[in-house]
Amino acid sequence: MPNTTPLDPGLREAIERSGYYPALVAEAIEAAIGPEPVLSHLVHQETTFDNEEVRRHVSVLALTASRLIIGHTDEHGTEPAIDGMDSQVSSYASTSTEAIRLDRITTCVITRVVDDPAKHVPGTLPREAVLTVGWGAIARIDLEPAGCGDPHCEADHGYTGTMSGDDLQLRVSTGADGAEAVARTLEFATALSAATAGLRG
Repeated sequence: MPNTTPLDPGLREAIERSGYYPALVAEAIEAAIGPEPVLSHLVHQETTFDNEEVRRHVSVLALTASRLIIGHTDEHGTEPAIDGMDSQVSSYASTSTEAIRLDRITTCVITRVVDDPAKHVPGTLPREAVLTVGWGAIARIDLEPAGCGDPHCEADHGYTGTMSGDDLQLRVSTGADGAEAVARTLEFATALSAATAGLRG
């Protein structure tokens, strides 16, 4: 039997409130968290449009004393019959979880987008918040041809680019997700930032 404890009531309620296969999502997250208590959590659902299909995706982030647990669940459309069978699978979902030790997290960035910044009042929610977390699992390189200041130069200057390791990026806005979702994202980002402070020398 796996060593787990009942899922944190607040996290379970957030998963159920999302209405997105809550039994499936909760089961996967509960197994990934194990016996550790949850210090902070965030549940975010996105809806995407793929041709004529509407597909949903939910991300669950749970912070414990030692790890960041990330769960992703996606739904998929109709699958063709397999091995000559007449029946089709009308839809299916896939869920995955990842557990990252807090001392492996290298970046925790929160970007706030505000309207009319000259009149910003401290404590007012931003219009949009983007949480970016990196722990070295993914490295992305963006390259472009390099040049020089001479507009008539035809020499080959090679390439220039940037490398980034944004393993997770989650964007919420008051317009699409509501003010409460933005507030929860900022709260979780603050907790995660505090939990990783001082863990890396």
